[in-house]
Amino acid sequence: MKIYSIETVKFKLDGGAMFGVVPKSIWQKTNPADSNNLIDMSIRCMLIEDNNRLILIDTGLGNKQSEKFYSHYFLHGDFSLDKSLKKAGFHRDDITDVFLTHLHFDHCGGSIQFNKDKIGFEPAFKNAHFWSNQNHWKWATEPNKRERASFLKENINPIQESGQLKFVDIPTSDMLKKSALGFDILFVDGHTEKQMIPHIQYQDKTIVYAADLLPTVGHIPLPYVMGYDTRPLLTLDEKEKFMNLAAENEYYIFFEHDPVNELCTVEKTEKGVRLKQIYTLNEVFN
Repeated sequence: MKIYSIETVKFKLDGGAMFGVVPKSIWQKTNPADSNNLIDMSIRCMLIEDNNRLILIDTGLGNKQSEKFYSHYFLHGDFSLDKSLKKAGFHRDDITDVFLTHLHFDHCGGSIQFNKDKIGFEPAFKNAHFWSNQNHWKWATEPNKRERASFLKENINPIQESGQLKFVDIPTSDMLKKSALGFDILFVDGHTEKQMIPHIQYQDKTIVYAADLLPTVGHIPLPYVMGYDTRPLLTLDEKEKFMNLAAENEYYIFFEHDPVNELCTVEKTEKGVRLKQIYTLNEVFN
């Protein structure tokens, strides 16, 4: 097995929305804002090369939305999904499986592209299965009013129409669930219904793709919960359990949205679980 970090783009979001009830005077120490209160964010996917499988976790924003849509997010950086795949030695047609932690547009937008004539849509990974789960799929295709703007039909419906959609099984308890892709999945409901957090065993270590359970290093303290979360009190509970396990088991936490930090470990302190050390993927797994 080999794991690659796949940078797709950097963008900006409102800092207040990203940190909920935490005052700006506190969160800006780790995530400095510009004059418009916007903070830098990343969309960093993960590629897993495992025998005959090439698994991409999340796909980023994609490029099929309107210029007006993208203008809200101030895209920047010399990255793209295709450039990063090429740097790793692959092409999108090599991908066998696309694992979507959840179906918000910044996590699944790159899954679907315009067709050749630009009059419809098609999967951007023609040889891949797309993995979600039944509960979250129903949640996304019958969206509540709060999340409707994050679940875009053009990102979701073509996956099912292509016949390439598959569902992982959902556990009956809060235990980790072994997936058909070979890694364990933690299901969490605070951010959105049945978000999936992959736990990958790699070189005798556990790498956790944190997705939106833990967006950045700045979100490690328990009260630092996004205003985007649909059930913030549940996020607190889920996050506390996860962070304790991460400290006890020396998980390497892989950040999808941190603009600077790729990987970290945490430790228990008198103030709770806190950052232990920052790494790049290559520093730990070379």
